[in-house]
Amino acid sequence: MFDRWDTGDNKGAGSGFQVPAKLYRIGEIIQHTPYSRQTIHNYTIMGLITEAAWTQGGHRLYDESVFERLSQISELRKNNTLSQIREMLSEEKN
Repeated sequence: MFDRWDTGDNKGAGSGFQVPAKLYRIGEIIQHTPYSRQTIHNYTIMGLITEAAWTQGGHRLYDESVFERLSQISELRKNNTLSQIREMLSEEKN
């Protein structure tokens, strides 16, 4: 039995181990959102969402933040075009 697990929040503290962040393939994202595979691909190409890593086979992997970003895009989509959303999100980064 482990006394303590280090999830990365306490780097260097204790003798625990680091649990890797969960990464999602596009198929997993479409299972939990109303978006299609093509929409996720298009949003990635447009820069609305960003992959966190790639598999050795060349598949995109996304971290958990993609769900929050897709939710944000969904809300913005009610009154804005994708081009407008891209501009808004790029301004947030700066």
